[in-house]
Amino acid sequence: MYCNQENNYNKRNCMSCIRIYQIPGPTGPTGATGPTGATGVTGPTGATGPTGATGPTGSIQPNPYNLYVLSTAGPNGDGTEENPFQTIEEALAVVQPNGIINVLNGTYPITSQLNLNVPGLILKGRAGTTILLQSSLVPFLSNSDNVTIDRLTITSDQPYPVEFIQIGGNNNQIINCDIYGPNQAGDSSTWVVNRGFVTQPGVTNLLVRNNIFHTLRQPAYLNPNSTGTIMDNVTYNTRGFVIDRAVFVFSGNSWGIPANAVDIALLAGTTTGAPYDPLTLLEASNSNATISDQR
Repeated sequence: MYCNQENNYNKRNCMSCIRIYQIPGPTGPTGATGPTGATGVTGPTGATGPTGATGPTGSIQPNPYNLYVLSTAGPNGDGTEENPFQTIEEALAVVQPNGIINVLNGTYPITSQLNLNVPGLILKGRAGTTILLQSSLVPFLSNSDNVTIDRLTITSDQPYPVEFIQIGGNNNQIINCDIYGPNQAGDSSTWVVNRGFVTQPGVTNLLVRNNIFHTLRQPAYLNPNSTGTIMDNVTYNTRGFVIDRAVFVFSGNSWGIPANAVDIALLAGTTTGAPYDPLTLLEASNSNATISDQR
């Protein structure tokens, strides 16, 4: 290299030349990586993809433990509230034990017997639900246990010599119903023998509560060895409850107008003592009931 230090008499001692002729040393180790810089600005969102196909619409399935009946429904109902059965018979054919049949507002003509043979069944009406018997037969026969008939108005187009309900199972209930027959002329002793309900011999623990019975030959005929409780009912224009060697507790019942021929009749052979004696207590606990004691 050319040395530009003209006045230097000894170019070997020229520091510029020395620096030019120096040989570089080895590269040192790489230093630690510096901190990451700040994240850059997020880019714009891409276009939304196409919407997928809509799946099939679900359907409401019939529930055999909670069925609905509507007298004005079409003939192809499935028992749901949205698409009810047209008849009680249809619901009875599919209801499961401990299920409810909701009988919606309307009139239901009955010309064949309805067998309530499902244990734990609840047959429940709404305000304005009327069962209209149009044939000489027992419209409701309950031979199963724990059956409840609730909130039904039950009547007939003419007097028939039958009961509206026959109880053959244990632990049944008739509650909140209005049960009556058509008017009959003359003294009630000459009327057709129509009845609100009848117990088969030996049934146990029937509860009859908060019902209205009227314009019947008898609100009930209680056959031998049947047992239960009859309470908080209103009865008028009948010949009274007939107890034929049955054992029922009567409590809180009352009597309307026209008055019954008698309110309670105890037939020959019916037990003495509790729950009927003393008669004064039976009368007092049932709104001063008129009792015919034939024992």
